[in-house]
Amino acid sequence: MTLNSELIATQHLRPGERVGYGFSYEASGELTIGIVACGYADGYPRHAPVGTPVLVNGKRTRIVGRVSMDMITVDISGIPEAGIGTPVTLWGEGLSADEVAAAAGTLSYELLCALAPRVPVAEVS
Repeated sequence: MTLNSELIATQHLRPGERVGYGFSYEASGELTIGIVACGYADGYPRHAPVGTPVLVNGKRTRIVGRVSMDMITVDISGIPEAGIGTPVTLWGEGLSADEVAAAAGTLSYELLCALAPRVPVAEVS
């Protein structure tokens, strides 16, 4: 199973600027973030920490800040082509649900069972 989404916004952060619920993540340097249209209301693990892997345009990066209800913030500093509409793989081809689950301190079975009915998923053959 693949869980895909896309970037719905981008933002440049300066050192010391913060993102995430409670401003939990502080940029230590210049950073460009992407906002992914997916969050814990969709079934993505709310407790996934900073550093949990995602793929943006097929390139590996990481979550920064806390997972919010309908959005996830990711570091796109090393992906200059990333912009609004750029595809994001939260798990699936190139990034296993097992790896995401391990980063979030859970099991892939829990991830797959937690998806909300509103979330379209693609089957991997």
